[in-house]
Amino acid sequence: MKFAKRLTLTAAALATAGAALLATAASGQAADQHPVPALTGIPAALQVPDGNHRVAVLDAKGVQTYTCTNGAWTFLEPAATLWAKNDPTKQPLALHSRGPVWISTRDGSAVNAAATASVPHDGAIPELLLKATATRGPGLFGDISYVQRLRTHGGLAPTTPCTGTAQIGVPYSATYAFYAPNQ
Repeated sequence: MKFAKRLTLTAAALATAGAALLATAASGQAADQHPVPALTGIPAALQVPDGNHRVAVLDAKGVQTYTCTNGAWTFLEPAATLWAKNDPTKQPLALHSRGPVWISTRDGSAVNAAATASVPHDGAIPELLLKATATRGPGLFGDISYVQRLRTHGGLAPTTPCTGTAQIGVPYSATYAFYAPNQ
């Protein structure tokens, strides 16, 4: 995917998220009106350490972007929109991008994280446990300590050779669980 097209897609995602933010603010809905659902079947390697509790479970849909490097596809960045797992309207709550970083479209809070564990997932990008490296602002992501990327579908790099500076976005979906330290 060329840079201009990727920029256009990112701008469109931001515009959609911004519109959702304004609509939600106008209607007076709270960002956390959906209960935090239980998760089962999480691999042992991806368990969050004791002393943390789950504060949000968000579904995500987007792309894993790859760029051509020396004739092979290499990971560049994710780009996804996240919404509350139990929200049938899929109102955007966050954007996910390079860093990796998750930014709340409701309150501007953000969390950066780095992978600490990875579990392969057949036919999809791996499931991950990520530890927060930085947070910004009060709100949804202000106190996050860990993030789990679970139930991944798609997003794998193409296996075909590439040329030049080509880029490609491969669709993926996942469930992200966010944890904060116990008080």
